[in-house]
Amino acid sequence: MTDFLTSPSTHAYSPLPPLADHVALLWRQSNHLPAHPKERCLPDGTVEWIINLADDALPIYPNPHTNHLDWVRDGVVMGAHSQYFVIDTAHPVTILGVHFKPGGGFFACPADELHNQGIPLDCLLGRRIGELREQLIAAATPQAQFTILERFLLAERYQYQKRNNQHPAVRFAVDQFATHARSVASVTEQIGLSSTRFTQLFRAQVGLTPKVFSRVQRFQRVIRRLENQQAVDWVALALDCGYYDQAHFIHDFQAFSGFTPTTYAAQPGKRLNHVPLLV
Repeated sequence: MTDFLTSPSTHAYSPLPPLADHVALLWRQSNHLPAHPKERCLPDGTVEWIINLADDALPIYPNPHTNHLDWVRDGVVMGAHSQYFVIDTAHPVTILGVHFKPGGGFFACPADELHNQGIPLDCLLGRRIGELREQLIAAATPQAQFTILERFLLAERYQYQKRNNQHPAVRFAVDQFATHARSVASVTEQIGLSSTRFTQLFRAQVGLTPKVFSRVQRFQRVIRRLENQQAVDWVALALDCGYYDQAHFIHDFQAFSGFTPTTYAAQPGKRLNHVPLLV
């Protein structure tokens, strides 16, 4: 196992195949208390499991536009989002996360039923999440926890693949949208399915329509480019990332982040897909 420390309170691990076909990253965070009470999380078209390893319940914001907190015991699954959501950073937590690749989730329900939602993990996994938590809490080290979680996910994958499997057209389309920035029309022409059938399959396995997913990936290309840029040529950036005009670029950016591009760029303390909120 290759484990690496990304901060004093955070560990991360990239699983090996065959799990790597579905999962980008396993991560662990403990007692991390930043100065801000909330963070705005930007959509990237993926699903995330967050497993609570503490005795106290885990705080979540069911609505990004209110200050109302819900509390879940075992953890939460965040479906693929096409809008930003808010997480609590004011309470100390110890959590273990699974960051799935787009379309990589193996769930008993279609992925689009989780669209823009965070639901308790026991709704998805039943009693299995309680048993898993007990094993994870008893483990002595983060490395041991990653091993337990990896074995659990491999078993879940095996059971899922006996019932279902990702359609090759969906795998192909996810790669084309995320890596090659191709249009929905050009991808649909290559896969040999009707537009309606392709959209049904894609929504069920990824959680978003092909059009929305491709828009989210285009937005993500902008966010990643902004990570290392000080002075930004907004017109050139928009064109390079696939936007056909500035108005289209600004509209999409605001729809996914809640900020204008220039306001986002000026936010202090932001990191990839996380923006501190002071209130």
